[in-house]
Amino acid sequence: MQLSIIALPIFLLAATPFVNFPQATPPAAPATTAPAPAQAQGGDFKIDDTHSCSLFRVQHLHAGQFWGRFNNIAGTFTLSTDPAKMKFDVSIETDSVDTGNAKLDGHLKSTDFFNTKEFPAMTFKSTGCTKIDDDHFALSGDLTMHGVTKSVSTVIEVTGWGFDTGKGARAGAEAKFKINRSDFGVSYGVENGALGNETTIIVGLEGIAA
Repeated sequence: MQLSIIALPIFLLAATPFVNFPQATPPAAPATTAPAPAQAQGGDFKIDDTHSCSLFRVQHLHAGQFWGRFNNIAGTFTLSTDPAKMKFDVSIETDSVDTGNAKLDGHLKSTDFFNTKEFPAMTFKSTGCTKIDDDHFALSGDLTMHGVTKSVSTVIEVTGWGFDTGKGARAGAEAKFKINRSDFGVSYGVENGALGNETTIIVGLEGIAA
């Protein structure tokens, strides 16, 4: 009898692996449905100036390329598979010019260059568009700078589509083009060769669905 009492726990222990105990069901992971990105068919967008900027580049003393940027940019744009519906209306605050050097910034804001007090903004308004491929369009429009308006042409690239939780669809576009700044009355340093006349402008836009 004593042997049986001792053997019983051993038997139960040995038999444990063969007993099918009910398995605990792990909690189900919450369903996650990724929000659909903005549809590539297009839409109207308000420029998000935190994630947009305008860069410019001009040659200094026939040597290096001098870069600057404008930090404050506003406006709207419309993207579409139909180029006739593509529109860009962009305004850049000239007083937001930023080269990383306060002395240079002050000179660029003066009457030698952007004359920001008299001309607080430069603007671009598109006037026409033709499709090159799904992501590239030939865009023409009126650029106003330093009180002068000239027609310019560029290739605009649709850089992507996305979704911002809480704010909605987003889209991006980028353009790069060249101007002669003297055409807009900004000719300081051109005659003596201190600064180049040809200026490269790059505008990178990100917009939130309007």
